[in-house]
Amino acid sequence: MSELVLFVSDEEHILTAAGRLFAESGLTILKAATPRDAMEIFRTNEIAVIVADDQLPGMQGMELLGRVEALVPNTIKVLMTDSAEMAKDIATINSSKVFRVIVKPWEDGVLLETVRDAVSRYKVARSLRNADEAMLSSLAQAIEIKDPFTKGHCDRVARYSMMMVKALGIPADDALQIKYGSWLHDCGKIGVPEAILNHEGLLNNVAFASIKSHPLWGADVARQAHLSEVVVNIIHYHHERHDGTGYPSGLAGCSIPLEARIVAVADVYDALTTDRPYRKAYPKGKAANLMMAMKGNSLDGGMVDVLFDCFSREGG
Repeated sequence: MSELVLFVSDEEHILTAAGRLFAESGLTILKAATPRDAMEIFRTNEIAVIVADDQLPGMQGMELLGRVEALVPNTIKVLMTDSAEMAKDIATINSSKVFRVIVKPWEDGVLLETVRDAVSRYKVARSLRNADEAMLSSLAQAIEIKDPFTKGHCDRVARYSMMMVKALGIPADDALQIKYGSWLHDCGKIGVPEAILNHEGLLNNVAFASIKSHPLWGADVARQAHLSEVVVNIIHYHHERHDGTGYPSGLAGCSIPLEARIVAVADVYDALTTDRPYRKAYPKGKAANLMMAMKGNSLDGGMVDVLFDCFSREGG
């Protein structure tokens, strides 16, 4: 059975256009003209994505999405607006109630990609709730499809992380959770448009804000799936910096959970030694020099030393 996507608008032409656009998408489109009709649909259907107008009869779209959040937090929420300024409101975009904002009149390709990404995020969260190790690994690989430059990235980050975990003597149960977290550390990228992920130049402020939000989106999905605190911490904090200038929370030093500091080092090493849209891979020696320069500012210096001690012992 295909996932259900609910469009809510009191403008008939909006609902008609949405139905026509998604007619061959493989998704089932439901329509509601009022918030009351929308909530009735939720009572009898499992809705993957709701796309709501920001102005509705008797209620603003954000209020409706807030009510949906309280009733069915797993449903992914998209807001439609006439206001380009609202679409640039980072606080709104980052809100736990809103996955993305669409400006009307929409571009068909943008709306299609947004809804498909929202459905993908819904399916990831649903799968995580009952996932075994094989499923977690396959989900990580599926996420990488959005960014062809990161093919194999999650497996390599897990391998480097496990080398460090073993050297640090971390207990087996925590080690297993760190492996899961390293596989899933970028799962929030399911919420970032491919055009941004694969952009070759400098990103504008709105696009970079979208990138910076992926740890929050990913951590939210992991919490909804009731994954362990270790996994959530890795997803949430792997872009924090040791000097406190990272994102999304600006944590510094040992305030950053150990598991996130481990995966951050593994993540940076793999990023430096593989091709990216904006540059070619660095040789291992150059990558090592760059990471040594990051000790104490971007990265936990102790964790950097652990990784390269592991490489030395393995002759890598």
